[in-house]
Amino acid sequence: MDITNKPDIREQVLKKGLIYPSDQELVMLILGSGTRRMPVEMLSHRVIKALDSANTETIISQLLKINGIGNGKALAIAAAMELGRRRTNHLQAVIKHPKDLVPFIRHYSIEKKEHFLCATLNGAHEIIQIRLVSVGTVNKTLVHPREIFCEALTEHAAAIIVCHNHPSGNCEPSNEDIETTKILIQASKILGISLLDHIIINKDSYFSFLEHNLLFIT
Repeated sequence: MDITNKPDIREQVLKKGLIYPSDQELVMLILGSGTRRMPVEMLSHRVIKALDSANTETIISQLLKINGIGNGKALAIAAAMELGRRRTNHLQAVIKHPKDLVPFIRHYSIEKKEHFLCATLNGAHEIIQIRLVSVGTVNKTLVHPREIFCEALTEHAAAIIVCHNHPSGNCEPSNEDIETTKILIQASKILGISLLDHIIINKDSYFSFLEHNLLFIT
């Protein structure tokens, strides 16, 4: 039995988003189909039980014990779990210093174009979310304050940290980086959402406007 015989799940997820399905239905979406002896509903139920009792080190071996789960499906499930972990491990992390945020954005350092990010924080400086704001060229990214502060306002953030990568490998800020930072500082003061830092990253290092005393308005 395969999931294509149950269009409700796919259709409802497309209409309502990934919040709609249960954990078991999410697994059904990953598996796509079951076997002749093991319908996808039953297979996904067994997968959930295995996930409940497994840890990171044993998840693949536990999945492979399930009749109907081969290497491909076991790896697909494990990969989905790991991707989810990597993409959400920043949530509620406390940022005390600029370097605390760098590990959560370092993967953008390998991008060939500039990616501009915004991390929203609550009053305790815990990360609410890290979002990609815009993608530019190999040496420039265009951002507007409304794009930066839109989600911060929606999330009732107390502060933000903006970040972007330099594909050239040089972390030193350009004149445009400095001007953008000044504009964002002005906007932050008007909106009452503190701009705590602007961080530039490459593969090996980072540049912090805060650490270099460049968070100013002239």
